[in-house]
Amino acid sequence: MTSVWASLTVDARDPARLARWWAEALGYQVVTEKPDEVEIRQAADRLPGIVFVPVTDDKQVKNRLHLDLRPADREAEVERLVDMGARHVDVGQGDVGWTVLADPEGNEFCVLRQQG
Repeated sequence: MTSVWASLTVDARDPARLARWWAEALGYQVVTEKPDEVEIRQAADRLPGIVFVPVTDDKQVKNRLHLDLRPADREAEVERLVDMGARHVDVGQGDVGWTVLADPEGNEFCVLRQQG
């Protein structure tokens, strides 16, 4: 027997706001919005989703799990995401072939080079 990956859960000070930010960033849609969770997916019937749940504390340390995005044009996508409110962060990555950004609540993610 195996399991099906249903969702990734993200702690957030403002789950609705962060869910909408990620939905715009990924081209997803909000499929559930309740006070205790907001879920986004590519389509309502398509897994996995990303679920945002409320917490009262701010993020303290580097994420141990993060998303990697692979756009067709990394530079243009980084610019778009920064314009949306992401920011560049240094997590000790050094000189690498990807860009590390943080979402509006400080959760790190990587924007990879386009497939070549």
